[in-house]
Amino acid sequence: MTTHVTEERGGTVPQGCPGPPGAVLDGPVSHSLSRVARLHRIAAGRLLRDLGLHPGQEFVMMHLWDNGPVRQSELIKSVGLDPSTVTKMLQRLEQAGHVRRSPDPADRRASLVEATETSCGLLQQVREAWAELERQTLAGLDEAEGAELLRLLQKVEGTLCAQAAADPQFRAETGGR
Repeated sequence: MTTHVTEERGGTVPQGCPGPPGAVLDGPVSHSLSRVARLHRIAAGRLLRDLGLHPGQEFVMMHLWDNGPVRQSELIKSVGLDPSTVTKMLQRLEQAGHVRRSPDPADRRASLVEATETSCGLLQQVREAWAELERQTLAGLDEAEGAELLRLLQKVEGTLCAQAAADPQFRAETGGR
């Protein structure tokens, strides 16, 4: 499959994709990264829909599969989402039989969240969906380009994480993490 590109304001835009608006002339990388993230989320959503999941729910499940039962407040901090969003996700996951919530024996005011045995079959399906998402994402790149993209994204992520961690508002929202 050939991807046609057009030159647009100092960069290339794949055919069929809109060019950047004039307001982002001084931020072409940020604009492109934002669009790629949105398109990636849409692609993930298509794959997850087949599993009965909504985008973001897989991150909640991944955390529970990796860490076992956790307090709901800790889960909220670890996935970095708004508490009301996580609460809604947990309600849907609980209705689907993927998670169970119970009072924390150490503090009855807190809730523990855990993956159910039923969700163990979902684990392999999520892995397969993410493997397919990876294939789709990297389809236009050779192995060296894929490795370079990962290296650069990790570098950007590290910089942005350090900046966020230094932000008092971020620390307040994440409980100091």
